[in-house]
Amino acid sequence: MKDLNEILGMASRVQEELQRAQDNLDKLEVEGAAGGGLVKVRASAKGRIVGVSIDDSLLAPSEKQMLEDLITAAFNDARKKADEVSNTEMGKMTAGLPLPPGFKLPF
Repeated sequence: MKDLNEILGMASRVQEELQRAQDNLDKLEVEGAAGGGLVKVRASAKGRIVGVSIDDSLLAPSEKQMLEDLITAAFNDARKKADEVSNTEMGKMTAGLPLPPGFKLPF
């Protein structure tokens, strides 16, 4: 069995790698879209909204409700994609770790 110092050192390295992976997630961007691309939302893989793009054709007052619905849908699409990218990236980090089945990291 490994001695305690070696186990603690390994845990510290894993923690550092996980922190780097978390920091990297804010640099990865996804784009959610709604209305056939008329409304787009860019977000980081951590879910931070980076930008919103609205097609000029939707800026008529009569389209207000539809525009609000499309923005909501685009946000949700971006969030879903951000979660997928985040899970993929974190999965790469934890793939080689000897974690017990069903163990979830606090991210």
